[in-house]
Amino acid sequence: MTAIIADFRSDTVTRPSAGMRQAMLSAELGDDVYGDDPTVNHLESYIADLTGKEAALLCTSGTQSNLVALLAHCQRGDEYIVGQEAHTYKYEGGGAAVLGSIQPQPIDFEADCTLDLDKVKAKLKADNPHFARSRLLCLENTCGGRVLPLGYHSRAAEFCATQGLALHLDGARLFNATQQQGVTAQDITRHYDSVSLCMSKGLGAPVGSLLVGDRAFIAEAHKWRKMLGGGMRQAGIIAAACLYALEHNIDGLSVDHEHARLLAQGLADIPGISCDPLTVQTNMVFISIDDAALAAPLKTFLRERGIIIRGEREIRLVTHLDIDRQGVESMLQACGEFFG
Repeated sequence: MTAIIADFRSDTVTRPSAGMRQAMLSAELGDDVYGDDPTVNHLESYIADLTGKEAALLCTSGTQSNLVALLAHCQRGDEYIVGQEAHTYKYEGGGAAVLGSIQPQPIDFEADCTLDLDKVKAKLKADNPHFARSRLLCLENTCGGRVLPLGYHSRAAEFCATQGLALHLDGARLFNATQQQGVTAQDITRHYDSVSLCMSKGLGAPVGSLLVGDRAFIAEAHKWRKMLGGGMRQAGIIAAACLYALEHNIDGLSVDHEHARLLAQGLADIPGISCDPLTVQTNMVFISIDDAALAAPLKTFLRERGIIIRGEREIRLVTHLDIDRQGVESMLQACGEFFG
């Protein structure tokens, strides 16, 4: 079997580094259900301080951390407003509706992945027994590799304050956004009532997401996490990997962004591939194959050379800490050979 040189399917495919594995091996452990796992407690305190929030909760995944956030913010029969292509609405199994009886109100994203606040306002329901109660606005950063404009966060927060809405951020790749914009996490998180942060994407941990907010909110989210089966015992093993990721891998995200730009620029020069390098902001490159019949043969051709991609005619390529510059150059060389 051909050795894998570069796996562009997602930044979730990373493997723990030797340093991360050692941190996991040597982690001090307790029982997190009883609240006495010291490594989990340290992680939750660390991320709360980093984001400027009162408390944090370790969850098994971004899907779980987003779901417990929605369940903590909303009651049965409430409504949350969300982007039509947002992860919480489209890619998390409809959990808010299925498990929380929370009605989604999707709205099309604007070109910059914001939600037009005038359009949001037009969708808010009147205080009337005929309607679900509009309770929460849910945003996403990054979204398809694009970063929400920095000034939009404060505008969204002011809007929610005037409309009586809570504001949640699916910040699965928030640190990609901070690296791209040259800001701190708190420059973004301070505008939100709650934020979900994924450790198992670009930061390279094998599992784990964190939810941050005020103490009362996190206490409520903790109950929902338990109900969803998220109570873990010696979870310090996971927490240690998350801590290592936060302490060592944030700055490296800018390298992933550089590799994405190099990849996009190179692919744009290959006839048969359509790619706009100007759309690349973080670690995602979107391409299309001009001849749809060549998409499957291209995937096979690349796999035989140790390069993995996913998608058909429209393909997303994601750079991450397990893809170095040589991996990018190997991808460009292979595509050049295929279309040459």
